[in-house]
Amino acid sequence: MILSAPLRAIAIVTACGLSLAACSRTPAPTPSSIDAAASRSAADLDTLVEEYYQEYLQLNPLDATSQGDHRYDDRMANTLSESWLADSLALEQRYLTAVRALDPEALTPAQRLTREVFVYGREAAIDATKYPAELLPLHQMGGLPTFFAQMGSGTSIHPFATVEDYQNFLERIEDFVVWCDQAIANMRVGIEKGVVQPRVIVEKTIPQVAAHAVEDPDESLFYRPVATFPDAIAEDDRARLETAYRTAIVERVVPAYAKLQQFLEQEYLPAARETVGLSDLPGGGAWYASRVRRFTTTDLTPDQIHSIGLTEVERIRTEMDAIREQVGFKGDLPAFIEHLKTSPEFKFESPESLLEAYRALRARVDAEIPRLFARTPRGDFEIRPIEPFRERAAAPASYLPGSPDGTRSAVFYVNTYDVAARPSYMIEGIYLHEAVPGHHFQIALQQERVALPTFRRYLSETAYTEGWGLYAESLGAELGQYQDPYARFGALTAEIWRAVRLVVDTGLHAKGWSRQQALDYMSAHTAIGATDVVAEVDRYIAVPGQALAYKIGQLKLSELRRRAEQELGAGFDIRAFHDVVLEDGSLPLAVLDGKVGRWIAAGTDAPFAPERDAGPGL
Repeated sequence: MILSAPLRAIAIVTACGLSLAACSRTPAPTPSSIDAAASRSAADLDTLVEEYYQEYLQLNPLDATSQGDHRYDDRMANTLSESWLADSLALEQRYLTAVRALDPEALTPAQRLTREVFVYGREAAIDATKYPAELLPLHQMGGLPTFFAQMGSGTSIHPFATVEDYQNFLERIEDFVVWCDQAIANMRVGIEKGVVQPRVIVEKTIPQVAAHAVEDPDESLFYRPVATFPDAIAEDDRARLETAYRTAIVERVVPAYAKLQQFLEQEYLPAARETVGLSDLPGGGAWYASRVRRFTTTDLTPDQIHSIGLTEVERIRTEMDAIREQVGFKGDLPAFIEHLKTSPEFKFESPESLLEAYRALRARVDAEIPRLFARTPRGDFEIRPIEPFRERAAAPASYLPGSPDGTRSAVFYVNTYDVAARPSYMIEGIYLHEAVPGHHFQIALQQERVALPTFRRYLSETAYTEGWGLYAESLGAELGQYQDPYARFGALTAEIWRAVRLVVDTGLHAKGWSRQQALDYMSAHTAIGATDVVAEVDRYIAVPGQALAYKIGQLKLSELRRRAEQELGAGFDIRAFHDVVLEDGSLPLAVLDGKVGRWIAAGTDAPFAPERDAGPGL
């Protein structure tokens, strides 16, 4: 799971007329020379997509900050307001029209790929505006109130190195207050229209909001940046900023969270629904099908994905049962899974022992990487526990990309809550997925690829990105991992976990499953602990369709590798295959399929020697 994605997920909602104006400092995008696009030559594609992205960053300043672009650090868009939604939709429509007007036959192969990716993304964004996502602005899996607290703590994307940085965040606090008021207004509209979150989601969200409605400002996460000033901040500035932050926490931050908490408890929770599926909302069936298309970047239907999931679960269970027999366990597979869940030999004694295991694993994997990859990212990452205020509802691990300029390192977050529920046989697959050669490898390489248009350096197609993470898990044996049967069982546990998602997500949102049905199915077919089962199912309820991307993406990548191995024969080079998959960054699966197909058709007998970009890129 990637923590960069929430930035875009927070921002990209849908157009639906609602009250409250956008934050005043966020400028509406100014139509550029795209009006003259029809007279442009096709060679101007690069200019068009760059103009689009610069306007996009104006509308989405948090995305800019996350990418090390600090022009808009003093603002945070009100992404739920009528004006922002209208401006965002207009941006997508204008540039889609402009790029479609260019003749693809006049473009270079690289430009044709960019055009294909750009058009796909704009069409998908416009399609999403048919559904009122802005009426559901909060859930427990990383909504803006949670992410804003991470920012305010000084451990996330907003920098706290200069006086200007501190002042900028004070301005962002004002915008956050506006956003909270808008969220309440939107949720009231949602109550009127019958578009509300399930009760279980609201119950999990309330404590996350309440955690920041503190009485003592010194106990607030937002106080941490002034409790640990960098040396560059002078004493007189420190005194002034400390006073300003105390005032902002007491008069703006805490009241905003408290108001949101009160609304959730007193108005929204009583109106929350007992059902959990998106299809239970007005127009929810079509809404879910749209999300399935968007997250998988395929035309697969929920029914087709459900069937794929059932087939994959059965295949993986057969392999798991073979390992059960190999180790001599006398009971059946469910009994073996229960044994693994409860046996002390697979439990960590403390949060620190879990973190140390990941650090040791990092060194072992790094030593094997050159055999499978010719390119490695320059950017580094750190291993860090998930913050206590969000650990109860968080996934077992997650990844936050660093800034491309290297000023902020990436983070591999480890969930150390209820450490006894984090079995040791699972950590290899989790690390390979979230860190190396998974998300850190793919995202850092993409950001460092200066030859790509800017929007493509930061694009995250979930099926590609999460599919790559799951594919990276499958490389464990080739990277010297999964050496004992329990570790191999752990790898299969991770794989069946993602296959089960295909069944459970579609079951919840397209087939009328209850939450308990989903919990029972996941408990019966995976070896993950009870704590993680609950967190996972509630995640699927909160973010419909997202969890489908992992297995669908991995299946495509594995299919492409098998095709390349079969058609290239002795000419197949695994490093070359990985390079062709990674070199153009995140792509819709259909686009990736065409790209790899062209590479296979070209063939080569030459030794693989990847080119390097000049300057700070690869």
